[in-house]
Amino acid sequence: MRRTRITALATLATLNLFTLAAAVSVARMLPPRLAALRIPVAAARRPVPAGTVLTPVPVLGAAGKTAGPAALPTATGLSAAVAAALPAARVGPQLGVEVADAATGQVLYSDNAGALAAPASTTKLATAVASLAVLGPDARFTTIVRQVSGGIVLVGGGDPVLAVNPYPASDYPRPATLAALAAATARVLKGEGHVTVSLGYDTSLYSGPGLAPGWTYSDVSSGNVTPIVALEADQGRLTPSGALEDSDDPFNFRPRTLDPAGLTAAAFAALLGHDGITVSSGPAPAAAPASAPVLASVTSPPLYQITEQMLQESNNVIAENLARHVAIAMGMPATFGGAADAVMTEVRRLGVTTPISLVDGSGLSPQDGIAPETLVRILQIAARTPRLRSAITGLPIAGFTGTLATGGSVFGGISGPARGVVRAKTGNLTTVAALAGLAYDRSGRLLIFAIMAPNVPGAGMLTSAAQAIDSAAAALADCGCR
Repeated sequence: MRRTRITALATLATLNLFTLAAAVSVARMLPPRLAALRIPVAAARRPVPAGTVLTPVPVLGAAGKTAGPAALPTATGLSAAVAAALPAARVGPQLGVEVADAATGQVLYSDNAGALAAPASTTKLATAVASLAVLGPDARFTTIVRQVSGGIVLVGGGDPVLAVNPYPASDYPRPATLAALAAATARVLKGEGHVTVSLGYDTSLYSGPGLAPGWTYSDVSSGNVTPIVALEADQGRLTPSGALEDSDDPFNFRPRTLDPAGLTAAAFAALLGHDGITVSSGPAPAAAPASAPVLASVTSPPLYQITEQMLQESNNVIAENLARHVAIAMGMPATFGGAADAVMTEVRRLGVTTPISLVDGSGLSPQDGIAPETLVRILQIAARTPRLRSAITGLPIAGFTGTLATGGSVFGGISGPARGVVRAKTGNLTTVAALAGLAYDRSGRLLIFAIMAPNVPGAGMLTSAAQAIDSAAAALADCGCR
């Protein structure tokens, strides 16, 4: 046993000597070997572009033969398909229609497309594109609490989706909340030894009246909008008891608050109380100097998410806030007039030269005017510009999402081959019906269209007019239109 142990130890020692010798040899060889390696460096010349990775799948025609690109629909074919679906008895006079090929930009069909027409909520396409272009898709809006002599001031930053408390888990996007802002504020105040404060609120980011030209207080009482100010939570939507809603419910048509800033500040005061801070006076309007220390802040979701929400819901409050931010970024007045001018200026800068005349950013005013060809141009620009992508991805999908979902609006009736194929922004006022978006036709061509009926024959005919426009959009998706 002892002899076996000695033999094993001797063998291990011999192996260790061989390993050590090999390591020394490799170490001596390594520097010259490394020096001989050719380490990759960036090429001094332009790299050669890669070729096609996958060969496109050929389109098969009759008898299995390879066919060329799908032929464009003809003006005659489109006229027959669209006109049959839009009788004047249902849509009224001065109907305007334009259809263009998305790939080439070629106008395929146009009828009264250069005339200004009341656009209703299709206006939000212009606001979406302008805000994304000027602010960028990742822009966010911040609500701040500043410390002033003797108290604090809640400063509105024009966050259009600010909420009081967290929304239900199913809601998207997730808004910033006053609850989080109050908790952060209370922590700082307690750390400084304060448990009692006065509270002011500052809405100076915007100016001018809260209602746009052409709006009436019935727009507030019908749940369509609230006066536009830089500080408002839950978009002014109320519960039956009069409290802010704490949910994103586009079907809440109860009257909204006429004092969104005051109600928001009151909700913030109550939250501070829950967090152990007593509000000794206020809330009351106040001015917070930009030099005043920031105690806490909360930040909105990124603009691309807010834009998608606006288009899906046809949200007027979001649209008006985004238009204001375009004006601020462009150095124009943060009023309805300044915001409308800013949106039009940016749309022009993007290359749209066709008729547009706005007094607000949402289309709620009957004084707005956009030509069908202008909506088509705006959509063409959005479709080819990555920065503006959410103006396309936010469009409702026929039969599935937003105001094109079944029951989502008067335009919720698109079915058949067009279901899931048409994506479009809806717009309607009492006697206005409009739809602008995209549709793949039966040959696989992507078409961009705008259909505007600005003079529906009577308020009772709105649903019938919208159904006719739905049928026209469905016809675009169901035809080769030769």
